[in-house]
Amino acid sequence: MAAYIARRLVWVVFLLFVITLITFVIFSVLPAADPAVLRAGRQPSPELVETIRHQLGLDKPKTVQFINYIGDILPFVGHNGIDFGFSYQNQTEVLPEILERLPTTLFLTTGAVLLWLAIGIPIGVLSAVKTGTWMDRLAMGIALLFISAPVYFLGLVSLFLFDDEIGKFPLLPGNSAYNDAHGFFGKAETLIMPWCVLAAAFAAIYARFLRGNLIDTLQEDYIRTARAKGLSERRVIFRHGVRAAITPIVTLLGLDIGILLGGAILTETVFNIPGIGRYAFTAISQSDLPVIQGTVLFGAFFIVSMSLIVDILYAFIDPRVRY
Repeated sequence: MAAYIARRLVWVVFLLFVITLITFVIFSVLPAADPAVLRAGRQPSPELVETIRHQLGLDKPKTVQFINYIGDILPFVGHNGIDFGFSYQNQTEVLPEILERLPTTLFLTTGAVLLWLAIGIPIGVLSAVKTGTWMDRLAMGIALLFISAPVYFLGLVSLFLFDDEIGKFPLLPGNSAYNDAHGFFGKAETLIMPWCVLAAAFAAIYARFLRGNLIDTLQEDYIRTARAKGLSERRVIFRHGVRAAITPIVTLLGLDIGILLGGAILTETVFNIPGIGRYAFTAISQSDLPVIQGTVLFGAFFIVSMSLIVDILYAFIDPRVRY
């Protein structure tokens, strides 16, 4: 196990380097807009643009720019340690800005994960046990509806219906309410609608996925053997069936959590939540390369880290897995 983890950690470092290089090439070598022109304002003079390019280091060769950025993200290399570079638009260090927004994104992700697990897993189990009944058809029909609806569509519809200022049925705090809330419970109240919107599609996916896996698992020989031994149906389903069928769900959960910790861009943008996703969206619209690189690298770190954690958990969830 230790050797496996060591190999994966080396692979994680290499993968993060490749992601950084690809992001740099996309947004620096092939940029959609010149950051210096955007910062200079409307109708800037060529002299002003060149001055800003020099201040931002954009007049240096691309290889030098990339090496300097690598120095910014490695400890004990840059002058100030790890800072992920400086924002072109705000002239602030990127890493502190990301860390300031991380608790908000973490709060949003945690609530959504708990919600979609609490909904998706029971529905998936119920549909698998009651296959072909009206409950199964109804649950899978609703699941398909939520899977087909984009997050931004559900978010806008929710605001239109339930926002306490513009909604037809004003029930919950909506757009921008998070910024004015104070305390744990105050902020939690403002995230009820974003949690529901973010969890809707995931709960539907997990329910359908678990249903399919559990139906196949319940046809296995060891399930028939367990029933033949006289075990209760509840124990057969939850002790033997769900435990085996839920293993792929762990992979999905790890990757989904890693992706959302890198920023739930659509949800945070629709509900104006000041998280990492909103920060990345603003940076993309302003061609702020250091911020884009920082948020992408931060998200990639969470994804590969959660993937490693999931692989390790497999050995404990399923005794058949060995490294």
